[in-house]
Amino acid sequence: MKTLLISLAIALASLSALAQGVKVGDKAPDFNLKNVDGKMVALSDYKDAKGAVVIFTCNHCPYAQAYEQRIIDLHKTYAAKGYPVIAINPNDPSVQPQDSYELMQQRAKEKGYPFAYLFDEGQLVYPKYGATKTPHVYLLQKRGADFMVEYIGTIDDNYKDESAVKEKYLANAIDALIAGKKLALTETKAIGCTIKVKK
Repeated sequence: MKTLLISLAIALASLSALAQGVKVGDKAPDFNLKNVDGKMVALSDYKDAKGAVVIFTCNHCPYAQAYEQRIIDLHKTYAAKGYPVIAINPNDPSVQPQDSYELMQQRAKEKGYPFAYLFDEGQLVYPKYGATKTPHVYLLQKRGADFMVEYIGTIDDNYKDESAVKEKYLANAIDALIAGKKLALTETKAIGCTIKVKK
């Protein structure tokens, strides 16, 4: 009985750790998800990248829409420098029909997404990261064969108005990594819509 209780406690602790997701300094979990072009894309596919900008985002959320062009611009600026954007839609389309795979394909085509836009079917990936919002950013740095988490949070300090942004948290963090400097800020609060989960 005692052994069973200890095993149960360990299992619960593991589940709890999984639910909390990753912290800065942790190894980023790999994934293998369907892109809007129908191909499967894994984090480990980005072998030549220096890092990656994993952003949990979606079609319908006003915050995600407000940041959409900025996400496109971030990819255009930093993919060539080794830090491509990988966008992941974590929402369950039975809860939010606007975030269906078909509408993801449509959105990506209309907006000309230059990055992978992946569907977290079954909602297995976002809990491993600990994402709670759309958008929710995870900046990764390649160390050996692993991608390590360097920054978690939001893109900048003004989702409503790009022209009024004073602090470009994500861009500053990527610039610091490129320059080989220590990040001045490794975590901010993600601002966005809650992830839509099937009850």
